[in-house]
Amino acid sequence: MGEMVDLNFYKNKKVFVTGHTGFKGSWLCHILKLAGAEVMGYSLAPQTKPDLFSLSGLDQDPHIQTVIGDVRNLEKLKKAMTAFQPEIVIHMAAQPIVRDSYKDPVYTYETNVMGTVNILEAVRCCPSVRSFLNVTTDKVYENKEWPWGYRENEPLDGYDPYSNSKSCSELVTHSYKKSFFNGADQALKTESGGTAVSTARAGNVIGGGDFANDRIVPDCVCSALKGETILVRNPNSTRPYQHVLEPLFAYLLIAQKQYEDSALADYYNVGPDETDCITTGELVDLFCRQWQQQTGESQSWENQQVDGPHEANFLKLDCSKIKSRLGWRPRWNVAQAVSKTVEWTIAYKDEKNMAEIMKRQIIDFIKTEQEDQHV
Repeated sequence: MGEMVDLNFYKNKKVFVTGHTGFKGSWLCHILKLAGAEVMGYSLAPQTKPDLFSLSGLDQDPHIQTVIGDVRNLEKLKKAMTAFQPEIVIHMAAQPIVRDSYKDPVYTYETNVMGTVNILEAVRCCPSVRSFLNVTTDKVYENKEWPWGYRENEPLDGYDPYSNSKSCSELVTHSYKKSFFNGADQALKTESGGTAVSTARAGNVIGGGDFANDRIVPDCVCSALKGETILVRNPNSTRPYQHVLEPLFAYLLIAQKQYEDSALADYYNVGPDETDCITTGELVDLFCRQWQQQTGESQSWENQQVDGPHEANFLKLDCSKIKSRLGWRPRWNVAQAVSKTVEWTIAYKDEKNMAEIMKRQIIDFIKTEQEDQHV
């Protein structure tokens, strides 16, 4: 049994999403559209070619208002939010790639730290906002390479510029929460003082439509579509892999629950069960098996370990808090997550209607939740 987000809660709710043109943002837009929410997205133009946002028709969708803008631009962000008057804000805009953060640390910090300051400042000046969620990462913790999962009270001290910028983003959120929102001294509260504020620290996500560079599943997809051997950079690194729908439904649950009861606003880890924390090599094995099962074409990989910049070797989350406080739990195991990713990729290769494919996978996910309710 587990608590299921009530999508009816989102019907006609005004939801402001930053980073909505990205991989996770595009999937979130499709869920919110299905729920009947009013959505305004604020984001840079899609950063990959091809990109999921356009591929699934969101760029032409009348249900999604799009503002192309940079979260580093406070005035534009405030103007968009003020015009829309949202009740719920989900902040996902980020520079999300570890290796890119080594190439351009200043941009990474500007986007991930000042972007967080700016969105919180926009929320502070917008009294309509009742619920704010900042999406960070499992990499915010000081990584001691230990074999058990990190809990929300562990020290925040990401190593590389990406991870560290997200640790900073958490601390900025904690300060704004204590200074200006629920829990703040009454005299210091702004007009938007009643806003419930949480952060969500999610593990590595996989799913159809991720075209980012330097991520293992996009690398698998790209090689498989070309009929090439997959080259794996860190086959022995353990990561908490989960399907992209898992954290998105968790984000919507957090945003809903704290909207209804601000005492539930907190800092939450969102990751898979213990058995789904696997090595990158095991993940690629699963991909190759699924690819062969669904297409009949054999697929292989080889170890291409290289001396790149530092990346964590072992990373696992303890998700006890979100399970006990909000009743959330993951639905699809890692094998199902890979299967759904391959299913999406084959549909893409066959030039199917990707909006319909995504809708079907979202409905499948919801059905899994509903079936679990009756176990």
